[in-house]
Amino acid sequence: MNGRGSSSVARPKARDFMVRMGASIALVPVLESLGVDPGRLLTEAGADMSLFDDPDNWVSYKARNHWVAHCVERTGCHHLGLLIGARNNLHSLGLIGLLAKYSPDVESALRALVRHFHLHLRGGSATFSIAGRAATLGFESWVPGAEANEQVEDAALASAFNFLRGLCGPDWNATEVRFAHRKPDDVRPYRAFFRAPLLFDDEQNAVIFHSSWLRHRLPAEDADLRQLLEQNVRSLEARFGDDFPEQVRTILRTALLTDHASADQVASLLAMHSRTLHRRLTAAGTNFRDLVNESRFAIACQLLADTDSDVSKVANLLNYADASAFTRAFRRWSGTTPAAWRHKR
Repeated sequence: MNGRGSSSVARPKARDFMVRMGASIALVPVLESLGVDPGRLLTEAGADMSLFDDPDNWVSYKARNHWVAHCVERTGCHHLGLLIGARNNLHSLGLIGLLAKYSPDVESALRALVRHFHLHLRGGSATFSIAGRAATLGFESWVPGAEANEQVEDAALASAFNFLRGLCGPDWNATEVRFAHRKPDDVRPYRAFFRAPLLFDDEQNAVIFHSSWLRHRLPAEDADLRQLLEQNVRSLEARFGDDFPEQVRTILRTALLTDHASADQVASLLAMHSRTLHRRLTAAGTNFRDLVNESRFAIACQLLADTDSDVSKVANLLNYADASAFTRAFRRWSGTTPAAWRHKR
């Protein structure tokens, strides 16, 4: 992963956990603001500083998280992720951020962002949903064994907050911000940035806002430019390949937590018949049940590692009949019980 520019950096393959450098470049000015030498600290963490020269460079998810963990330890700043995200905006997402910016309204912008988020990150997903008057823009990560996931999730939420403020304008604000990790010892930086009710130990990382904002027209709307951007996105998608199982995984992360994870429901969200869903997954060398179990295990590990939710609550969130049924399933996946797995963390 050394080198500069998109032409000299390997693009992620289907199941590589990789992240585009765009949003991570903010780490450098954040460290400078804390009075430390970014080059020295990041080099200590094993980072190649040339990666920070181009937002279209890619790095492994675990390597990026290790940099963040090292910087948290060395600076003592336990809200580092929040500071990183606070410096990001739609332009941090590159092409997909521009596609969102030049959409006709907020809802179409968010749908474009979520649809193409894998062009920015492999190892997590953006999520978007509407329930009555509440709209939700969220982020889920599922890279096993990665350090500092809570910092990365804080960065994603702060970035999402800025994305929405950039789309909706200065009068917009969140109605609630939810974190899928424990409440930090010092919540003051979070309150100062979000200026909204905060909910920790939740099952999702999400910014909640009034759904009326979805109809807000965007001042930068440009049909011709949007068409050109869509063509560029399709070209980039072709270079990544058609990773259909990854699309299903992305949907399952939200569907499992909202009890909409049957094959028929997921197929409907992909605008296809369930037979087509099964056929395409078989052609890709997997099946729907395996993806459901993989997603359940990933969600369970995240909740056990990053929150204080008890086993019964995790079982209920994942739609198991009781804690015993969930424990049996978890033992099949991991070879140990949820309690023992959490204790070893």
